[in-house]
Amino acid sequence: MTEFVRHRASDLAEPARARLSAWLANYRPLPGIPDELYDGTGRPRDDWLHFLGDLSEYREGEVRGRFSLATRHIRDTGVSYRVYGEDVERTWPLGPVPLIIGAREWSIIAAGVEQRARLFETLLKDIYGDGSLLAKGQIPASALTGSPDYVRAMRGAKPAGGRWLQVYAADLGRGPDGRWWVLGDRTQAPSGAGYQLENRLVVSRAFPGLYNAMNVERLAPFFEAMRKGLSAAAGRADPRIALLSPGPFSETYFEQAHLARYLGFLLVEGDDLVVRDGLCYVRTIAGLKRIDVILRRVDADFVDPLELNSSSRLGVAGLLEAIRGGGVSVLNMPGSGVLESRALMGFFPALCHTVLGETLKLPNIATWWCGQPSAREMVERSHTLSIATAFNTVLPDELLPSPRLISDLSDAEREVFFRRLEDRPGDFVGQEVVRLSTMPVLREDKLEPAPFILRVFAAASADGGFEVMPGGFCRTSDQRDARAVSMGAGARTADVWVTHDNPANPFTLLASQEDVRVRRILGNLPSRAADNLFWLGRYLERAEATLRLVRGLGASLVEAEGAAHGVGATFVQLREILADWGALGEEPGEPSALEVARAALHAEDAWGSALGLTRRARRAAASLRERLSPDFWSLLLELERGLVDPKSEALTEADALARVETALRTLSGLSGLAQENMNRTAGWRFLDIGKRIERGINICRFARVFGHVHGTSDELDLLLDLADSQITYRARYLVGIARVPVLDMVVLDPFNTRSLAFQAATIKDHLTRLPTLVDDGMRERPLRLALSMDCELETETAEDVTEEMIESFGGRLMSLAGAVADRYFLHGANATPTVKLASLA
Repeated sequence: MTEFVRHRASDLAEPARARLSAWLANYRPLPGIPDELYDGTGRPRDDWLHFLGDLSEYREGEVRGRFSLATRHIRDTGVSYRVYGEDVERTWPLGPVPLIIGAREWSIIAAGVEQRARLFETLLKDIYGDGSLLAKGQIPASALTGSPDYVRAMRGAKPAGGRWLQVYAADLGRGPDGRWWVLGDRTQAPSGAGYQLENRLVVSRAFPGLYNAMNVERLAPFFEAMRKGLSAAAGRADPRIALLSPGPFSETYFEQAHLARYLGFLLVEGDDLVVRDGLCYVRTIAGLKRIDVILRRVDADFVDPLELNSSSRLGVAGLLEAIRGGGVSVLNMPGSGVLESRALMGFFPALCHTVLGETLKLPNIATWWCGQPSAREMVERSHTLSIATAFNTVLPDELLPSPRLISDLSDAEREVFFRRLEDRPGDFVGQEVVRLSTMPVLREDKLEPAPFILRVFAAASADGGFEVMPGGFCRTSDQRDARAVSMGAGARTADVWVTHDNPANPFTLLASQEDVRVRRILGNLPSRAADNLFWLGRYLERAEATLRLVRGLGASLVEAEGAAHGVGATFVQLREILADWGALGEEPGEPSALEVARAALHAEDAWGSALGLTRRARRAAASLRERLSPDFWSLLLELERGLVDPKSEALTEADALARVETALRTLSGLSGLAQENMNRTAGWRFLDIGKRIERGINICRFARVFGHVHGTSDELDLLLDLADSQITYRARYLVGIARVPVLDMVVLDPFNTRSLAFQAATIKDHLTRLPTLVDDGMRERPLRLALSMDCELETETAEDVTEEMIESFGGRLMSLAGAVADRYFLHGANATPTVKLASLA
């Protein structure tokens, strides 16, 4: 142990000293591979020793316990990612040990990334502008135009804000010489910045004392510069900025939603936007509203089906024309992804001298593009190089899904490769073999080295420069000899701490009073968000109704007094409703009451089961992550977990009832959050309209089936239970159950929050408060339908209520749901609303 380590250990109590000594003694860096814990002389770096010393002072098991509590935030709020080609989301994998980089070394990294961002901004202006570099042969034409990311339609385009790049990212690793090397550039639509926000939140919560003691530089200044840079690109005060997402099935959708919420941007998909007269608009419930700036997270090829990929459902028809005309600023500009090509990496050092008059501060990994005869000959001669595709393309038989050594190819693969190299040499590059440097990770209270890649971000600021994020997005690999790390290959992530000797600036995104205009609503609600909120309310209400049906079924079996009729007429009626609702799946024959209850709760293949409806609610909510609180999302995931079939053969009626009660309590919590925590803006109203329409339809069905003229006391009692009105009825009527007062309470009583009349009155109130498209004094169709129904229910008497009348009200509610959809929601890709559009101001 070195003298410095002994000195640090002497400051610790005996248990901490022993733990630190064990960590260092058992840590074995990979032979010949640089490691972040030790410097080039084999001495532990001061910042790492400081961190590990403080970490060792936690009691045994406390590190794991603290981090487990903090990572509950990841599970409860649904922090996730999706591997390309998979349907399910994976929980975000985060390790407790951050990557630590001292301020002096970080200044070198930041300067290199900032220089690279300036270089690429200048290159893009030339590539799509006067093309002087191409004309002089400093960029080979085929190395540029051969890339699928080169967008010819952007030639001559002048960005509205004067910028091509808003966000640039460089993937870095420490080279064998101890310097940081660029492994790849990200100029298309770099991801990871939003995930780094989550990583910082979790790790700083787990170890707040350590985080503050290490004087970790804050991330907020970077995001503030990014936000101001986007605002400056708009060219007008108080611009409307949107983040264009591929949608909930994107691999990084959670990050996109989180970033939109953090920066205060609209999260939109292609269907939300429309181009009219050279300007871009977002479809809202109040008509078309202009979008000034779009932060793009959709690959360029998919942004405009008119001029690029005609099969795209992710983009906006006419967007490129709007960009060329200056009607909207889209960042990063379509076509910027061309600089990600490996074919160009070997030219960047010389281009930096030519364009900026500077030496490249961060070297690339050595790259030879085979489109040049000399480079091709060298690649053919040297089998120690790694070979890869020159552009972001996949070969027909996936010969090179990732870089590979020529020596690792089989004889058949080598023959195919050299045949293709001879036929199309410009499709390949040779690269120096990359062995990633390692950093310490904690596994079972032991420190082990893990290969890692650090992605560092630079954002264009309002003053014309670039702001570098102090830290970045770090991925570590479980494979000790990894040459690359991707989130689909069992990787984990780590926070990145840039440490200082002095306390960090406590900067936040709080704005000054002069920068913010007071407002009391969140702006106009996009039609897609209104649609998803509406259906979220409907799905949750239908799930609650299904649970109440199962409870009515189970109670009749558990209670001795009801056991006899539990397999009679009431059971048949309950089963028929559940079957009609699609809650039972493919149940063969005549299932028992317990089998019906189990299917209605847990059936995976039944869209109308409580589990199926909850999953549909979660999918609708997934498109609204920027609008829903973490508590709401946490409860929704808890509801879904509680409804997954336990697969136990010994499941009893009592077990089923217990699960129903737990799920109903969770739904009550969701309802409470919606009522108490959501602002009374249009979003809340659509959530509640969906809930009220679904509840009204269900009440009509229940009242018709169990409140008929010949209804028994058991059926009327069940109707009160399904309408959650037992306590109110017993308090109001002491003489027992009778049909007319029961129907009055569940159909006509305006004071009963579960009655049909209350739903109609509430829907009417919501619709009167929503914006109209045309200010002509005429009521729109949804409001006309709601007013008519509310008026009839107010003037009707319980004695005159018939089954036909109740059925008619149910049909009118379904017509009202259709009218709401026609008026406020989208229909099909890039649909035009069926009603007359308002002024485009």
